[in-house]
Amino acid sequence: MRQQGVRAQQREQTRQALLRESRRLFSERGYAAVGTAELVQSAGVTKGALYHHFPGGKTDLFRAVLLEAQQEVGRRVAAAADAQEDPWVRLTVGCQEFLAAATAPETERIMLVDGPAVLGWSEWRAMDEAASARHLTEALTSLVDAGIIAPQPVTPLAHLLSGAMNEAALWLASSSAGPEDLADTAAALTRMLQALRAD
Repeated sequence: MRQQGVRAQQREQTRQALLRESRRLFSERGYAAVGTAELVQSAGVTKGALYHHFPGGKTDLFRAVLLEAQQEVGRRVAAAADAQEDPWVRLTVGCQEFLAAATAPETERIMLVDGPAVLGWSEWRAMDEAASARHLTEALTSLVDAGIIAPQPVTPLAHLLSGAMNEAALWLASSSAGPEDLADTAAALTRMLQALRAD
């Protein structure tokens, strides 16, 4: 029994090493520039271990790294929003935090550049929605219920806002945007959100 526990712990350590090293390499150089041999060497594991944990190889490993990055961004957004008492401030702070977290160096390339390219737009969008849609929908619902936003169906509004923020984040990750553009984008987002207020 104890031996099974040790084996399970070793398997989890191997999985975590693969995730940690591949995330570092993917964020620094991009998916296409990192080979399978480099991934396993960097993690200090065998190719067999990689395929044991991620049967689809590098693509499955990338999918797990992307999921981890999206969940991390979701936690950052939720923590920033939940720290606010006022429901309106909770929404605006959460939206601002999404832009900052999604375009941070350790997540930007994985989430915004390679994610759609490697997995395809549909799968990337579904993963993004699963990671962040619930928080946005809950925030908007509470604002509609409180009369801060005019009564309206929340689902289309959540999709519109999510699409706008994703598009802004994708642009911020592009080569045409500069570091100063994050503040301008955040200000534009604040003005856009302000237009939703019932008062």
